[in-house]
Amino acid sequence: MTDAFTRAVEAVLFAADAPLSIEAIRAHAGEGDVRAALAEIAAHHQGRGIELVRRGDRWHFQTAADLAHLLRRDREEPRKLSRAGVETLAIIAYHEPVTRAEIEAIRGVQISKGTLDVLMEAGWVRPAGRREVPGRPLTYATTPEFLVHFNLASRRDLPGIDDLRAAGLLDPVDLAIERVEVAKDDEDA
Repeated sequence: MTDAFTRAVEAVLFAADAPLSIEAIRAHAGEGDVRAALAEIAAHHQGRGIELVRRGDRWHFQTAADLAHLLRRDREEPRKLSRAGVETLAIIAYHEPVTRAEIEAIRGVQISKGTLDVLMEAGWVRPAGRREVPGRPLTYATTPEFLVHFNLASRRDLPGIDDLRAAGLLDPVDLAIERVEVAKDDEDA
């Protein structure tokens, strides 16, 4: 990695206190092929103590996942979410931007304001504007911190229904309902 532009990109990323977009990197490093420099830097750091990772449309350095435990002085308490919190987070992640009423319609029950507050305090959910319908309800979406916490490059990396079924994470009730719906669709056809 001897190219001066690639070195400048690496320095900008190293000094950044937050993940940077390609445009932000270019603003600091100057004109050049940022994508090529990022690919070279990522290849250079692959298998090392730090790695270059992409989160959404932003890039940053992080400690290699297998070495992160070395840097923790105090044991982090895992954040425990209620079932309502987990369901609400999943609905927001898969359907964003989504309103409170839409979340409640999907879950089939009302959610307390505290559930959304916990998700926003964790930094995983943010208000995402207002829907242009009567009453202009607030919509919610996931944040870049959500992607970082769950080690996702983008929302497209969320597991699909087949992945969840293979992992045994679907309730038997969910599977039974799905079979009934498929059978009904077959009868209607």
